[in-house]
Amino acid sequence: MATEKFNIGDTDMTSQLLKAALSRGEEVRDNLLLGAYPRLTGARERGDVEADVERMFDLFPRLRERSDQLAGTLSGGEQQMLAMARALMLNPEVLLLDEPSMGLAPRLVAEVFSIIERLKEANITMLLVEQFAAAALEVADFGYVLENGHITVSGAAAMLRNDPAVRDAYLGGSH
Repeated sequence: MATEKFNIGDTDMTSQLLKAALSRGEEVRDNLLLGAYPRLTGARERGDVEADVERMFDLFPRLRERSDQLAGTLSGGEQQMLAMARALMLNPEVLLLDEPSMGLAPRLVAEVFSIIERLKEANITMLLVEQFAAAALEVADFGYVLENGHITVSGAAAMLRNDPAVRDAYLGGSH
């Protein structure tokens, strides 16, 4: 059986690390550098960390505006942006997004999914786990529907969005 090793950035893990950093009052820029820590210590290929910080600021312009602000003072949506940017600082081959909309106001949910769309346009491979299925299927290429830990249906996101059974069960009826 062939196996492949992937470098994975995980926003759930990053969110946990972010919470620890928030208690220390780290600034946004410092949080991004913490995301690159394995690269700075030689555990991962270093690359141009400063250029990647700038790339994160290009992807997440609001973080540039707040680069000197303490991460603990950011809004929930801004903290989620920082968690995503911080995970991306690892230069992962696959970015795991675990419930990126959880606990956010509807306006911020739309903003987070707009960011996910921009990441997709930047050719960043993502695995998105999300209970807000309608939004997830709008940005996904392929989807799996899990029920009680088992895949009940899978296919191209457009097919799932248009499947009457999926719409009725997971997308709030006629979507």
